[in-house]
Amino acid sequence: MKVLNHGSRKIEESMRRKKILSWLGLVLLAILVLIQLIPGKLPEVRKVVPNDLLANNTLNDTVATLLKNSCYDCHSWETQYPWYSHVAPVKWLVGYDTREGREALNFSEWETLSIRAKMKALSEIGEEVESKKMPMPIYLITHAEARLTEQERQILYRWAENYSNQLLE
Repeated sequence: MKVLNHGSRKIEESMRRKKILSWLGLVLLAILVLIQLIPGKLPEVRKVVPNDLLANNTLNDTVATLLKNSCYDCHSWETQYPWYSHVAPVKWLVGYDTREGREALNFSEWETLSIRAKMKALSEIGEEVESKKMPMPIYLITHAEARLTEQERQILYRWAENYSNQLLE
């Protein structure tokens, strides 16, 4: 019968933990590699967008830049996918959020909307931006350039309100 002293037991426990963690790391890596084989397609990107809000309307440069930087990746056909958006499971989240965003509002289809639909969209833009629901907090983690200051939120809010009023004229 072998008697281990306290120091030997600690070393054995430490080695056992390292071995378990190594195996766990290998299993997680294998899972990450295997999930890349699961099909998943990111939503389509289009370069020609004849019904786009910015292409068909005169907006001041500040508003246009804010919309492009903070809204267009999820709310237009002009999404710019970063490299990591092609890696599962991130591509599933990016694909889902982009599809949902375009379904809610697609600036690339702006000119196809009725005046009533545009006014509703503008009202929602104002509410979402003012309440800080948009851009989505999860998007801001990797897109710092999309973060809006309070002043920029007010610029977009006032733009949405003024544009909506212009539609009534």
